[in-house]
Amino acid sequence: MPPDHDALPLLDMTAPSAMDMRTLVEDLVRQAEGLIRDQVWVLTPHHRTVVAKAAADLHAAVSAPEVQEALPVLDRLEHLREALAAVAIALAHVHGHTAWFLGAVATVLTPVLHRRALPAENNHTFGAVAPTPQQYTEAEDAFRRLQSALARIASA
Repeated sequence: MPPDHDALPLLDMTAPSAMDMRTLVEDLVRQAEGLIRDQVWVLTPHHRTVVAKAAADLHAAVSAPEVQEALPVLDRLEHLREALAAVAIALAHVHGHTAWFLGAVATVLTPVLHRRALPAENNHTFGAVAPTPQQYTEAEDAFRRLQSALARIASA
């Protein structure tokens, strides 16, 4: 009999956290892999196709670290937004555990939407902030981890 996954502590996405995106994505991936391993979450062929496409889209959007770090910040931010869009598009095509997982991941990665790469003119940025190089790297690493996990999930 599979363990009671409802007893697993879920991440509280509304509470401020000192954890970075990579750690939050890691936690969600571990939880998802446990549900799949214990056959609580069984992906349909359609969901596998959607997840595989999302993995491919993430791979296309966020390159290897040395490639991303060589890009201008405007391009790095554009790639991160493309990656988040790929997650959102996949989310729109699924339901159940797959949708819940992708929704939780999208929530963790939403700080990307609050970032800007251009200088603020007259301070009219709608609250957008300029991320540090470390924050770019952290987000890119989180997307790479997610891409790897989605590729495994699609082929499991």
